Amino acid sequence: MDLIEELSWRGLIQDMTPGMAELLHQQTVKGYIGFDPTADSLHIGSLLPLILLVHLQRSGHHPIAVVGGGTGRIGDPSGKSVERTLLDEQTLQYNLSRIEQQIKHILQKAGKPYTIVNNDEWFKEMKFIDFARDIGKHITVNYMMAKESVKKRLESGLSFTEFTYQLMQAYDFYYLFTHYDCQLQMGGADQWGNITTGIELIRKLTGKEAYAFTCPLLTRTDGSKFGKSESGENIWLDPQKTSPYQFYQFWINLTDADAEKMIKIFTFLNQEEIDLLIDSHRQQPDKRILQKKLAEEVTRFVHGDEGLQQAIETTSKLFGKTTDVLPDESELKTMEGVERMVLPYADHHVELLTLLTEKTKIFPSRGEARRMIQNGGLYLNKQKVMDTSKNIHHEDLLYGKYLLIQKGKKHYYLIEFT
Repeated sequence: MDLIEELSWRGLIQDMTPGMAELLHQQTVKGYIGFDPTADSLHIGSLLPLILLVHLQRSGHHPIAVVGGGTGRIGDPSGKSVERTLLDEQTLQYNLSRIEQQIKHILQKAGKPYTIVNNDEWFKEMKFIDFARDIGKHITVNYMMAKESVKKRLESGLSFTEFTYQLMQAYDFYYLFTHYDCQLQMGGADQWGNITTGIELIRKLTGKEAYAFTCPLLTRTDGSKFGKSESGENIWLDPQKTSPYQFYQFWINLTDADAEKMIKIFTFLNQEEIDLLIDSHRQQPDKRILQKKLAEEVTRFVHGDEGLQQAIETTSKLFGKTTDVLPDESELKTMEGVERMVLPYADHHVELLTLLTEKTKIFPSRGEARRMIQNGGLYLNKQKVMDTSKNIHHEDLLYGKYLLIQKGKKHYYLIEFT
């Protein structure tokens, strides 16, 4: 299937300008996506536009990633309810260098041409009066006010600084069109207004047509925003901010419905492979075939074989059946899919049933906790507990202060005594 058909099947097309599909059929196209340096790492939300660039690259076209050394000084109001905090120059430059490294790491994997460019290249020498006269003259305020990203902010307030962002992004597209022969801009659905302003500017200044498509904003099947851990933290691409293990566990812990949706979006497996995986998973959902394959593919894509192996080894230590290999203390501190509790140190010397009920509420009653132990469904530090009268002692604690409790097959608790 061609690029547009494949992206449509994967659920990656929301809006598209007329003639887009024909253009991609007829010639090699240069297409771009912008990345502003709002943090020192990209996150899962930024991974999706990177994947769009890779799809473009794998289809024989030329991807361009624009890092926003210029626009990053302003901040895009799209999708935001309040004004962004402006970055100081040192932070801006550091963030730029970090995300540029991450983009390069992804785009060089295919071994095909790509371009990374900083839009400070054309903004740093531009004078405000020249921008207002030569560019602002061609786009009316009425046109800019009609954009959804602007209308949504009018009630809460939109500064002139952020209002100009739309025109700056439009100029990005115009500059790339005239200097890099870039005919296509891609982005998330919230970028449609900014992108079409760029198309309008190109039309007015050159009399030529430019093209665009957007992908839907990432949401879970229940409609909630996708890309954060259970604790509400961003899932970063930087392994120092989100370890390969945490990254891997994020995908492992997706629901079946989310895994079916995300394996199409975040992997390059073909339709036949994905259909087979979905069928196998539906026949044996308890084996979590989809989640494991999704976690494997995306972790390898972002962190390489070494990062994937590290994530699998840590996962095995925590959740595998082997009882003689336990996680080290740093791994315990980064576990996901585990409910954490903190208790006074004195509480570690207590009857197990009391700990499981009165102290932690892991079980609603002593009777239920007792039945779970008698049925072989309770593990303490990966060791099956069979004695309902067991007492907890200091020697039961990992590293002198932790208890890792498993209740049944899926419920894990980490108690830290402080």
